[in-house]
Amino acid sequence: MCRLVTHPGRPVDGFGSDSSPRITVTVTSVGGALPGAAETHILSAPRTLRRTARAYLSLTKPRVVELLLVVTAPTMILAEQGIPSLWLVVATLIGGSLSAGSAGAFNCYIDRDIDRLMKRTQNRPLVTGELTDRQALVFAWLVGLASILWLLTFTNWLAAALSLGAILLYVVFYTMVLKRRTAQNIVWGGIAGCMPVLIGWAAVTGDLSWPPFVLFLIIFLWTPPHYWPLSMKYRDDYQAAGVPMLAVVRGRSQVGLQVILYAWATVACSLLLVPIADMGLLYLFVALVTGAWFISETHRLYGLAIRHVEVSPMRLFHGSIAYLTLLFLAVGVDPLLPF
Repeated sequence: MCRLVTHPGRPVDGFGSDSSPRITVTVTSVGGALPGAAETHILSAPRTLRRTARAYLSLTKPRVVELLLVVTAPTMILAEQGIPSLWLVVATLIGGSLSAGSAGAFNCYIDRDIDRLMKRTQNRPLVTGELTDRQALVFAWLVGLASILWLLTFTNWLAAALSLGAILLYVVFYTMVLKRRTAQNIVWGGIAGCMPVLIGWAAVTGDLSWPPFVLFLIIFLWTPPHYWPLSMKYRDDYQAAGVPMLAVVRGRSQVGLQVILYAWATVACSLLLVPIADMGLLYLFVALVTGAWFISETHRLYGLAIRHVEVSPMRLFHGSIAYLTLLFLAVGVDPLLPF
């Protein structure tokens, strides 16, 4: 006798959830050696091309890629002191997306063990079983190689070399060396996230000068007050996975204080761009107003932390994204204005 029951979205192998329907087949033997014994099998519905493509896209961490592109295009406008070639912008953004996507895929492959222990990452494709480890690793290598060849072909050798450097920094320096060893992992590991401004500048000019390094430093100093609030929210996740984020090894008050210090440093660095890159009144206004708001949000988080009341770290996390987006929007618009 055979009984079939479908279970949409039921987890398989204990790893997260899956949107495909599961078919439970229960077979009961009649008159055999073990009468009445039942054997149950769980069958997965065939994966579609769309689902597989979505899984590969998820490996690239598209939200991270999107944020990196937000800082690249304005940097290219500043480097050109006007609108660069549209094709050059598109080619650089494509190459940058491939580079960041490759780094993200390598990260998912290397961290697949701790991703299975964290609620925040339970839907990643290597956790749910949507993709195999081999598929993810091959994909990461192919996309990384494509990014370097693409930038080498359509921009220049310096942009391509910086793209390779960004991948190595994120995969080796951050993921393999720092992440599981030190609470300063996100500080120095954040260097990889600063590379898009150097790549964008190099794609336009073929060299590097002081302005892109100031932009680099802005993102470097911005990364801790952006990411540490997220680690506060998911502190239990990181603790369970054995990742020594600052929120795990130090109390909320200490994290809040560090966030304030880095926010002040970020805003101060943003003002350095005015004399170094000859920025105008629009950029100065945006840097001052958004910087004051950003700093006030960090003080708010710290104030709640030291009073031992419920904090809302994700407010600062999302606010920091808005701050960086507005600041770089001003970087891109300011050179186009006559004042």
